[in-house]
Formats: sequence, C-alpha cells, structure tokens
Amino acid sequence: MPSFTDLIDLASERLGGAVVAANDEFFAPKESLLKPSVPEWREGVYTERGKWMDGWETRRRRSAGHDWAIIRLGAPGKVHGIVIDTSWFTGNYPERASIDGATVEGTPSAEWLSGNEVQWTSLLPETQLEGNTTNEFAIGSDLDRGTHLRLNIFPDGGVARLRVHGIVVPSKEIFSEHREVDLAAMENGGYVVSCSDMHYGHRQNLILPGRSTHMGDGWETRRRRGPGHDWSIVKLARRGEIDRVEIDTDHFKGNAPGSCMLEWCDAGESPDPGQANWQSLVANSPLQPHSRHTFDVTTPHTATHVRLNIYPDGGVARLRLLGRASET
Repeated sequence: MPSFTDLIDLASERLGGAVVAANDEFFAPKESLLKPSVPEWREGVYTERGKWMDGWETRRRRSAGHDWAIIRLGAPGKVHGIVIDTSWFTGNYPERASIDGATVEGTPSAEWLSGNEVQWTSLLPETQLEGNTTNEFAIGSDLDRGTHLRLNIFPDGGVARLRVHGIVVPSKEIFSEHREVDLAAMENGGYVVSCSDMHYGHRQNLILPGRSTHMGDGWETRRRRGPGHDWSIVKLARRGEIDRVEIDTDHFKGNAPGSCMLEWCDAGESPDPGQANWQSLVANSPLQPHSRHTFDVTTPHTATHVRLNIYPDGGVARLRLLGRASET
C-alpha cells in the first residue's frame, strides 16, 4: 500500500466533501463515489434501469466524448495521491481516467463549475484503469491548494469509490490573531502522526469534526496484557498556545481508559517528534466512561505537537486542543 494512503482523505463526506455535478448517472448515482463504506456486491439485485451497482455508473456512450463528475473537497489541500476504486465493475469499468484540480473561492453552483470559466489544472493525465481493482496513483502537481476535482472517465462506465489523499491547507483567516481555534482539528490541518496501537479504531478519528457516531468512530487500542500504556501524537495545524483541552470518551462505556496525561513539545520541522523534549501539559487525570472532559491549561506553552497518553489502554472518541496560533 503506498504511503500516501495514510494521509487525510480530502474528499471525505465527514469533512464536507460532495459530488456536486456529473454529466450522466443513468445506472448508479454520483453520490456513491464518496461513500465511506467498502463497495459491496448484491447478487441478483436489479433496478428498473439495470443491475444495482455500488458506485457511480454512466450509460454506454454512443457518441464522441467522455463522462465526468465534479467533486467539492471537504477540506482544501494539496493532493498527494488518488485512489480510483473499480471494485465489482468487471465488464463495465472505464478504460482510462484523468483527474483535474481547481482552486475556487466561495461556494459556486454546480452549473458554474460545469461551465467554461473554471481554470482546471491536470493532476493525473489520462491513465489506464483496471477493473475490480483499487487503482492507486501518486500525484506530483504544482496545485498547492485545491478546492475541487474533476474526475474524467474514458469513454464511460462505472467507478465504485474515489479517495483523494493529501495535506489539508485551510484558509489563513482561521488563524487570525487572538482567535480561538482547535489546533488539533483535521479540517484546520491537524494530523495524528503516530500512535502505539489502533487495533479497533483509527488514530485520525480523534480529530474528526463533530462528536462520534458510535464506538467504532474513535481511536481504540487492543487490551494491554503487559506493562506500559498507549499513546497518540498529534501535529498541530499551526504552532500555538493551548488554553483548554477537551477529551471525549463518547460511546466508550466498558473500555474507556482509566486516566490520561498530555504532554507538549516544540519539535519545529523535526520528522521525529518522538525524540523531542516532552513536557507536561495536563497532569495524569481520571477519565469517566461515555463522558466529555475539559481541562484548563494554566500555563500555555508554544507547541507544535501534543502527545495523548492513556492508561493503560482503551478508547477515546475525540481530542480538542483549543488555543491560539502563534504563526498566522
């Protein structure tokens, strides 16, 4: 699996991603492209238009041209890799595909985005696809902050899922002077760089927007059977001072950690914050199951990373690090 798949999915519905337009969706709707679930197959299931397929599928083209869909990214950013998943499309997948990106301010209409005024930049040239496969492509584009993508398929066919992996590049206004902001939030550019274990729940769930929806929508480790404790390291969206910490164990009722402790460091551009000089941010404090906890930081420090330590193991739904950016 390529390394870029560990980056944030900028097109995720959880971040606000949406397929805003498509020239055709006769057999299967464009919205399915961004569904978070794994594509499924339903044997023998048909609709009035044909075989039910879990993805976006256009009719068979009988004229020149190609089909396309336009995606509004949930979080603007720099794209490092794209996955075009053709799972279950075996005789009806596109032969080739390409991807274009654009930076468009505001919330333009689908009609405007489908017109000729948008300046599209090629991210992926026309490239061969394989059927029933997760087609993975590394991207090396000069587009530093994309807001929209256009998926072009040649000449027609079906795609199950589209994933757009990259680094979030938020609006600079978010970090204006004296404005309180969640420095850990995914939509602001926070990123969980590493953790001790994520057997049951992915580490990036810690910094998703909103509250968790179920127990699987948080970070959860396996049961620890030896000494030690579990941890996650968050790279802040900007170097800043943290005033308040919120830890939510929502839905973790029999598997919340017994306690937690947080540390901070200023690692600069170091690729290995694990070797930094870690100092206490929040002292070891008990945690309650299925509860929201707030900790005031009495002496803010300028940090680039925060380490959440949980004792001895368990699950945390969300982590919020509220403060002010020192770099705008």
